[in-house]
Amino acid sequence: MIADLKPYAEYKESGLPWLGQVPGHWASERAKWLFTKMDRPVRPDDEVVTCFRDGMVTLRRNRRLRGFTEATVFSGYQGIRSGDLVIHGMDAFAGAIGVSDSDGKGTPVYNVCQPRSGVSAHFYAHLVRQMSQSQWILALAKGIRERSTDFRFETFGNQLVPLPPPQEQAAIVRFLDWANARLERTIRAKRKVIALLGEQKQAIIHRAVTRGLDPSVPLKPSGIPWLGDIPQHWEVRRAKQVCSAVIDCKNRTPDQVDGGEYVVVRTTNIRNGRFNRKGSFSTDRRNFEIWTQRGAPRSGDVFFTREAPVGEACLVPEQQNLCMGQRMMYFRPNIALLNGAFLLNSIYGPVVRRYIEIEVNGSTVGHLRLGQVSALPLLLCPIEEQREIVSYVATESAPIDTAVSRLEREIELLREYRTRLVADVVTGKLDVREAAARLPDETPLDTADDHTDLMEEPDSADEEMTVA
Repeated sequence: MIADLKPYAEYKESGLPWLGQVPGHWASERAKWLFTKMDRPVRPDDEVVTCFRDGMVTLRRNRRLRGFTEATVFSGYQGIRSGDLVIHGMDAFAGAIGVSDSDGKGTPVYNVCQPRSGVSAHFYAHLVRQMSQSQWILALAKGIRERSTDFRFETFGNQLVPLPPPQEQAAIVRFLDWANARLERTIRAKRKVIALLGEQKQAIIHRAVTRGLDPSVPLKPSGIPWLGDIPQHWEVRRAKQVCSAVIDCKNRTPDQVDGGEYVVVRTTNIRNGRFNRKGSFSTDRRNFEIWTQRGAPRSGDVFFTREAPVGEACLVPEQQNLCMGQRMMYFRPNIALLNGAFLLNSIYGPVVRRYIEIEVNGSTVGHLRLGQVSALPLLLCPIEEQREIVSYVATESAPIDTAVSRLEREIELLREYRTRLVADVVTGKLDVREAAARLPDETPLDTADDHTDLMEEPDSADEEMTVA
């Protein structure tokens, strides 16, 4: 059905730089005539609603409970109702625009907009997100902090936006909901396979870093009740005892400098033992020198995330221009005692995983302090045996890593396709009216489970600020 979509028969210039041509029968109107900015009082039972960068607007507890900066006094908070279009004044440039699925209350930085008769909030959520992806919002809004803007309703309201007939708005939303559900089911299936492959790799690592490779070696009690026995010649040591340095980041992230020659490593760059450059940004030499006063990370070191999410790690890639953003740390192993790749495997082994679970238990944000990270418990064996274990894990995991990389690339392509499809449909480049009319009734896809991943860099500015 998607492959059969065609353009409209007739187009005209929209006069909007970010939009180009639109169907000839579409009108245009300023957004302030389509929406009313609401300023409702908060009711006693209202829970907090959060607007996320992926366009989800829901009660905070529906998404997750950890990772937010909690306000102790909800001064200035406003009422939000299901069906409101919510535009995050600070994060709209990053896509924090959507329709609330719940009644509740939200921070005063939200633009809470009620659609007027004949206006689909869901259609305009798609459209304004397209304004974000085209960087039109970033160009319009005034920057107020790092990687953020101040996009007020007055700015939004003065923008000319396309106005399809009401029935056509509904058809576009219906089609996009259907297409998104099909694509999301495919992505979910691939994620499940990745999770199963991850469990297989975890089993390989767990066995290797707790028992070694020789099943005949004598064992002794580990002293850790839930772990059991370990090889007799192994020891339990703390990270600070076998590392020449454990370096914490500064308490904020370096300034972003477009075209800078230095790379700022963020928590989003590190997942499942691997480094991915996507999500990093550049800075200049001045920032680099400030943020590496305690030492610049180098090949052989191990990056570690102490928050957002806690406990991800990877080997530092062979680059000389890296510095750490907020919530980042790195270990520098004493090479006479500890192999960097063995440390990495140990971080994903059961001893460290259990230690992290215990240390962050009950924490609202879920983070480790420098002292806690320095005290990570490691099962240590002779350095040559460490190298053998590292080689074994790499060999046994290679087919798994290859399969995971392929699946992750397929998911990335599906997401890119979805982004392009939404852009083409919501801006009138493809006509979906007939396709929408032929769609069967389907149970809406429950997307709540898609937002329970380990927390990354904040997907809402609410996670970085306190409103009191």
